[in-house]
Formats: sequence, structure tokens, C-alpha cells
Amino acid sequence: MQIVIDILSFVLLAAGGVFMVISAVGVNRMPDIYTRLHAASVADTLGAGLLIAGMMLQAGPTLVTAKLVMILAILFFSGPVAGHAVARAALAAGVRPHVDHPEESADACGADFNVEAVPHETVRDDVKLIRSLKGLRPAGRAAKAKAKG
Repeated sequence: MQIVIDILSFVLLAAGGVFMVISAVGVNRMPDIYTRLHAASVADTLGAGLLIAGMMLQAGPTLVTAKLVMILAILFFSGPVAGHAVARAALAAGVRPHVDHPEESADACGADFNVEAVPHETVRDDVKLIRSLKGLRPAGRAAKAKAKG
């Protein structure tokens, strides 16, 4: 029976590792932050889920398995929330999605939806703008003191 658990655990761990590598390649290859978030969510849910499932099989019915279940629950609930928060922050900062065919996107969204084509270089410039913090409005007491002085 132990050999079956070891084989199944190995398969789950290997599959989780493969999904993590695929996700890492996807994050590096995607053109903008929104598609990169999609690639990262693969690692966040499927990759981590398979890895933790493989570890739970190896741990057996112990306290370690209960802790792994709690970690899995935290990952499954916090991952989508964090991805959504990052996407909304990028949208609020003015980062536009990369669109190859704006007319097709406009047709799919309806007549009142305005879609502009964003070349790949412009997306990179938007990301550089966010990284340099230019154009972002400072907030808080330190910003008010800096504005006065």
C-alpha cells in the first residue's frame, strides 16, 4: 500500500512542479500585467494545490496534513483576491491592456465600449512609468509636508 501512496505522491508533486514551471514561463512571455496575472494564477491554484496534495499524501493522517490543508485554504482564498487587487491597482494607475485587434474587442463588448489599440512598447512604457512612480499621486501627511516645503 505504501508503494501506491509513494507513486501517487510522486505524480502529484511532478505535476505541480510542471505547472509551476509553465506558469513561470508564462509570466516571462506574456505582454502585459493582466495576462501575466492569468499565468501566475495557474501556479497559485493548480501548481500549489498539486504540490500540497502530494505532500499531504506523504505526511499521512497527521497534524502536518491538517496544517497543509489550512495552508491550501489560505492559498485558495487569498490568491484570487490578491490577483484582483493587483489588476485593479494597475487599472487605476492607467496601465492599459495589450489589444491586437481593437475593432473585434469593441464588437464583442458593444457599441458604447471604446477600445484603443495599445502597442507592446506602450505597455512597457506604462510599466516603466509605474516602476518609477512618476505620475502617481502621493498620499498622506508626508506628501502634504513635501508639497508645502
